[in-house]
Amino acid sequence: RAAGGISAEVPVGAIQNDLQNARNDAANNASQLPQVGDVTYAKGALIAASVAPGLAPYASARVGVGWTSEGGIAYTGRAIRIDMRKSFDLSEATSVSIGAGLTVPFYGQQEGAAVPNVDLSALHGYGADVPLLIGWESSGGIYKLWGGLRAGFEYDAIGNVSTEPKDVPLGFQPIALSGTRYFGSAVLGFAVGFRHLHVAFELDSAYQQIDGNFNQTNVRVTGISLAPATALWWQF
Repeated sequence: RAAGGISAEVPVGAIQNDLQNARNDAANNASQLPQVGDVTYAKGALIAASVAPGLAPYASARVGVGWTSEGGIAYTGRAIRIDMRKSFDLSEATSVSIGAGLTVPFYGQQEGAAVPNVDLSALHGYGADVPLLIGWESSGGIYKLWGGLRAGFEYDAIGNVSTEPKDVPLGFQPIALSGTRYFGSAVLGFAVGFRHLHVAFELDSAYQQIDGNFNQTNVRVTGISLAPATALWWQF
């Protein structure tokens, strides 16, 4: 199966407030660099790097490998994820699967993730997750429905964060960022189509805790984000 579409990462509640406060802080101090000890700015920087709010393209491919198992690779705009999962049939129409995935985050095509004075072009890291899913398919495969839980972690770092304005003093050292995000999420999705083509919709709701450091300032961020996505499937 090959798929292509678009996804979004939408912070809500406390995470959205922390992100907006950091942007307001930057707007009110546009002529200054982020200050050491600025907790507000540090929280926003970690959210931009770890949660990556905004819109992004999505592309994936999956293939069966035998023993009711399959492998997949997906591009999510700011990361590559590789996974394997095994399925167990509960009935002719219903099955449950468990898997494991590895994620490599990097700076990619993400619209809306930026915080002023933070350049994500040097973003790198790694992560892992374990999904547990249950799925149902109608007779003839016209309708598909799935849901489940996913838990994991992701480490993100930025080795070279540039600043604005451009006329910074010579010899200015880049600001370092690093953070580890632990998350648990629930996912619900459905697809409708005929024969080889389906249109799929999915919503992921995640609670996360991010512990990290930006500009020599240690902070913790907790809260919820939503990740809606839609894609066109081609099965062959």
